[in-house]
This record gives sequence, C-alpha cells and structure tokens, in this order.
Amino acid sequence: MNRYGAQAMEHWRRTQPDRLRELEDAEAFFTRLGEDVSQAIEELARTLAGPAPTDEGYLQRLQRLQTARSTAESHVLREMVLLETPGAPE
Repeated sequence: MNRYGAQAMEHWRRTQPDRLRELEDAEAFFTRLGEDVSQAIEELARTLAGPAPTDEGYLQRLQRLQTARSTAESHVLREMVLLETPGAPE
C-alpha cells in the first residue's frame, strides 16, 4: 500500500470507522485506492505543468513541475481521499 492508500485508511479510521469495518478486504481496497490516487495525481500534474517553454531554465522548470505536482496532489486528495463525513461539521 502506498502513502495515499495509507492516508485514506487513516482518514477513514478517524472519520468513518463504521464504513471501514464494513469493507471485506480493507487492505486490498486501500491498496487499489492508493494506486488510483497516485495515477490521478501524475496525470493531472502533467496536464497542469503543460509543455516546457523553450527558454525555461532548470530552476524555472523545477518550480513549474513542483507547483503542478503540489496542486494536483491537493486537488486529487480532496476529491478521492479526504472525503467529507456525512453529518460532520464543515
């Protein structure tokens, strides 16, 4: 299980323990979820980063790619991992 699957499992432990107990194979579920999250982050980061400008230097490229990755990770985690618990205060 990658770090995203582990993060999701821990989030469910805190926010949705009943739902977590209902899973037949939590380890397999969160392993798959972690892989899906990782893939979604990679795809979105590539899209957000866009093509490299021809005059882009190393540090600019590094910053562009890191910003895209961070933005993608934040978005995907909110959408796929850090789900709101029904009835929980916002």
